[in-house]
Amino acid sequence: FALRGNVLDLAIGIIIGTAFTNVVQSLVDDIITPPLGLILGGVDFVNLTIKMKNFVYEDQPPVVIRYGKFIQTIVSLCIVALVLFFVIQGINKLHKITRRNKATTEDDLENEVDEEVKVLHEIRDLLARQSSINFSSKQL
Repeated sequence: FALRGNVLDLAIGIIIGTAFTNVVQSLVDDIITPPLGLILGGVDFVNLTIKMKNFVYEDQPPVVIRYGKFIQTIVSLCIVALVLFFVIQGINKLHKITRRNKATTEDDLENEVDEEVKVLHEIRDLLARQSSINFSSKQL
């Protein structure tokens, strides 16, 4: 069961997907978000939070909503979705080309078979005529 091709392909896909997620996360956190924060007035997205005072338990620290981290996660998701979209588009295009080539090859084979059948019909007709000529000449 575990050594079948599909299971191994799935395991490899999961491992590569995990590595790809780490790369995208680093891309968003380290390359895209800092310039975006600079453009928006020096905002550090990781530190964007809303602190809610805890009125029930005043001795407890405030509740922190980290919406900056959430924004980074959404950007990361969009990048992954975009990359997957382009990968799927490429795979679909490759399948379409493969199907088109296969159909062309099948049409060529059918044309070759049709030509062979025509030649065989001509040979049969010639043999039939020849045998009818031989048969009629023997009767005379």
